[in-house]
Amino acid sequence: MSLKKYLISNFFGPKMWMVFLLICGLVEGTQSATMTSQLQMEANAILNSGWWNTSDANFNISNRCNWHGISCNDAGSIIAININYSLGNELATLNLSTFHNLESLVIRPFNLYGTIPKEIGHLSKLTHLDLSNNLLIGLVPPSLGNLSKLTHLDISYNKLVGQVPHSLGNLSKLTHLDLSNNLLAGQVPPSLGNLSKLTHLDISYNNLVGQVPHSLGNPSKLTHLDLSANILKGQVPHSLGNLSKLTHLDLSANILKGQLPPSLGNLSKLTHLDLSANILKGQLPPSLANLSKLTHLDLSANILKGQVPHSLGNLSKLTHLDLSANILKGQLPPSLGNLSKLTHLDLSANFLQGHLPPSLGNLSKLTHLDLSANILKGQVPHSLGNLSKLTHLDLSANILKGQLPPSLGNLSKLTHLDLSANFLQGHLPPSLGNLSKLTHLDLSVNFLDGQVPPSLGNLSKLTHLNLSVNFLKGQLPPSLGNLSKLTHLVIYGNSLVGKIPPSIGNLRSLESLEISNNNIQGFLPFELGLLKNLTTLDLSHNRLNGNLPISLKNLTQLIYLNCSYNFFTGFLPYNFDQLTKLQVLLLSRNSIGGIFPISLKTLDISHNLLIGTLPSNLFPFIDYETSMDLSHNHISGEIPSELGYFQQLTLRNNNLTGTIPQSLCKVIYVDISYNCLKGPIPNCLHTTKIENSDVCSFNQFQPWSPHKKNNKLKHIVVIVIPILIILVIVFLLLICLNLHHNSSKKLHGNSTKTKNGDMFCIWNYDGMIAYDDIIKATEDFDMRYCIGTGAYGSVYKAQLPSGKVVALKKLHGYEAEVPSFDESFRNEVRILTEIKHKHIVKLYGFCLHKRIMFLIYQYMDRGSLFSVLYDDVEALQFKWRKRVNTIKGVAFALSYLHHDCTAPIVHRDVSTSNILLNSEWQASVCDFGTARLLQYDSSNRTIVAGTIGYIAPELAYTMAVNEKCDVYSFGVVALETLAGRHPGDLLSSLQSTSTQSVKLYQVLDQRLPLPNNEMVIRNIIHFAVVAFACLNVNPRSRPTMKCVSQSFVTKLPRLSIPFSEISVQQLMSEELKALFYIANP
Repeated sequence: MSLKKYLISNFFGPKMWMVFLLICGLVEGTQSATMTSQLQMEANAILNSGWWNTSDANFNISNRCNWHGISCNDAGSIIAININYSLGNELATLNLSTFHNLESLVIRPFNLYGTIPKEIGHLSKLTHLDLSNNLLIGLVPPSLGNLSKLTHLDISYNKLVGQVPHSLGNLSKLTHLDLSNNLLAGQVPPSLGNLSKLTHLDISYNNLVGQVPHSLGNPSKLTHLDLSANILKGQVPHSLGNLSKLTHLDLSANILKGQLPPSLGNLSKLTHLDLSANILKGQLPPSLANLSKLTHLDLSANILKGQVPHSLGNLSKLTHLDLSANILKGQLPPSLGNLSKLTHLDLSANFLQGHLPPSLGNLSKLTHLDLSANILKGQVPHSLGNLSKLTHLDLSANILKGQLPPSLGNLSKLTHLDLSANFLQGHLPPSLGNLSKLTHLDLSVNFLDGQVPPSLGNLSKLTHLNLSVNFLKGQLPPSLGNLSKLTHLVIYGNSLVGKIPPSIGNLRSLESLEISNNNIQGFLPFELGLLKNLTTLDLSHNRLNGNLPISLKNLTQLIYLNCSYNFFTGFLPYNFDQLTKLQVLLLSRNSIGGIFPISLKTLDISHNLLIGTLPSNLFPFIDYETSMDLSHNHISGEIPSELGYFQQLTLRNNNLTGTIPQSLCKVIYVDISYNCLKGPIPNCLHTTKIENSDVCSFNQFQPWSPHKKNNKLKHIVVIVIPILIILVIVFLLLICLNLHHNSSKKLHGNSTKTKNGDMFCIWNYDGMIAYDDIIKATEDFDMRYCIGTGAYGSVYKAQLPSGKVVALKKLHGYEAEVPSFDESFRNEVRILTEIKHKHIVKLYGFCLHKRIMFLIYQYMDRGSLFSVLYDDVEALQFKWRKRVNTIKGVAFALSYLHHDCTAPIVHRDVSTSNILLNSEWQASVCDFGTARLLQYDSSNRTIVAGTIGYIAPELAYTMAVNEKCDVYSFGVVALETLAGRHPGDLLSSLQSTSTQSVKLYQVLDQRLPLPNNEMVIRNIIHFAVVAFACLNVNPRSRPTMKCVSQSFVTKLPRLSIPFSEISVQQLMSEELKALFYIANP
């Protein structure tokens, strides 16, 4: 038998076929059993998850492949779970490890919470994973790097933390990766550059640090790259120019620096480029003109310089162009008029000069035009009236002049018009009444005259109207009462006359009414009481008379009421206590009588005709975080001890009698001058003004007896005390002259005449400091004792024999030859010897000589605020509470200088370098060399003084100095203290939409953890609101330091907005300013 026949008969015969069929059956049975087990596990996972409604009468687990969101293969195994409804379950309740055949998992938005389980990395067949828009927390599991078939990964809009796993670089088939809007930290892993098939990469809105890795220039198929809103630093890598298919590039809101790489011009398919809110510098590269497909270009909020390139006019497809908040200069290129598709143009907050090109009128599709905060001059071109689709026009803060063109009335779609802070003149054109869709109109701070046109009453959608600080005259037109949607009416600082029209009562939506500093007269209309939404009412500095109407009791939302500097008479309405939200009441300089209980934060009824005593039973009705000013009245009797619970108290120029209660030690600032008080001054009163004839400051003296039997003693004292004082003064002068004579010998032999005159006087509390002690303590100003050096001199630390430690500010030797420094030196001595305040550095002595000039100050252990903020170690110790108290202290000091000195003192150089901190982190203002006393009957014009970065912007075009210059500097200091760095970039871009959308928590010092104490959070929000109010480019719109300091002692309101959502724009809003009692002066 042949081999062939043998094999057929033995191996392929009937018996062997039966064996073969039996084996196949066994294998198939095993596979079937395995599949059955797999299906059962999947079914159990679904049943146990609770994600589906298994209690339904039609529920059948065998029909699970037909359930919503589930797809199966032919064998009935689940291959896709796609859920887009919300149940609020935890991801861990679904046992993902059982779904071995799962290819797609999409669960959004689901309110899914919990962590992403590491077992998800076992789903080896998964190609599509989307868990976005949920509430997931915890880390991104590195096991995701095991999903080798994954093409789409989206876990955006969650609360994931930790680092981006390097293992994601193993996903070689990935085309779409979105990790945006989480809390991820660490660096961008360079391994992401290995994803050669990647087309979409978005890691925006996280807390990523480090540099943008050069390897991101490797994924040649990338079309979308977004790393915005992180903390990335370094330069924009040149390698990004290799991404030839890129259409969308967004690196905005980081801290990238350096120049724009010219290689960006290679991205020929780019349509969207956003590098805003960084620290990029240099000029705009000409290669940008190569981006012929670009539709969106945003380079705002950087420090780019140079001119706006004419070649930008070649980007014919551009619809959005934003170069705002840079330092661009030169003229606006007329070629911008070629951008026929442009809808948004923002070049605000630069240094652009020249005229507005008429070619801007060619941009027929333009809806948004913002050229504010530049140096543009000339007239507003009539051609702007051709922009028929324009909705937003802002040309504020320039030097535009001439009249408002009537053609502006053609802009029928305009909703926002701001031409404030210019030099516009002439009448308001009646054609403004044609702008029927206008909601915001601001023409403040110009030279407009004439009357308020009645046609403004046609603007039925208007919510904000600001015509303040002009030369408008005539009466308020009754037609303004037609503006039923108006929330803010601001017309202060004009020359308006006549009465307030009763039609004002029709403005039922009004929240803020400010018509101060006019010549409005007559009675307040009863209809004012109909404005039930009013929170701010400022009628000060007018000629209003009569009684305050009883109808004001209906203004139950009122927070701020200022009727000061008018001719009101009579008594305050008895029902004012119904104004439960009223926090600030200013009624000074009227003829109002009576005393009444009311719950307030700030009460100023000074310069009136109030009589009677201050009953102690009045004060349980008052919130003790109040600032109260009852000065210049006719109040008599003793000072109740209950007043010790106030924060600021001014009772000067009354008829108060008796002794000063010890309880006033708790008050931050007290002024009880010009009364009939007697007895001792409590030693604890450090920030007190007391000028009373019978008050002494030595505890060993007994109070003067009021009985007649002591009249003779009084006459003796009146004669003897002045004689003793004169003798003491003569004795001290002799000591000073003797010390001066001895020191002069040591300095220059027998010579006693100097160019600047020899002045030498040193003192302290015990009068024991001597010149020799200072020389010995510093070993003749040896550098070992030097603790700081500046442009004008050095500061030394000296411990005197008594143990007292002082700071010596020694000017450089050559300064004595410069008369201006001699004047500055004398000025600082004069100022500091005349003022005394807890938060102003104490001067112990001085020496003025052509060979040596120094000042002796109170020693402040921690040095300047600047040195603390810019030292990472000390900055970490400088917690939020300490920063808050520092800002408060500076505010109280400046308020004292501006409002409580005989002649107001303007510091002129308020900066973090001139604020010192002691060991308890208490702040003191120092360096008064450039300060000056204000005389209100003079121009107060002088050369510009101060530190760059803190100088008020108006000093660029005027030399008139007033308190508002210090207010601006204070705003910079306050913001710098909160941010931990100078806010120059933020200030230069405040007009930018991108900057206004920045959140407060992003502005705060990133070296400190975000505050979690409710009171600290409210303080920080409050101080940020104050800072931005002080930084108003219009000096007249800045609050006074008195208003600021008073707001700091008020009870802080609760906010309905979460801390994490408060933006810069909201901090600058009138609503928050009113809420925190910050009102325009």
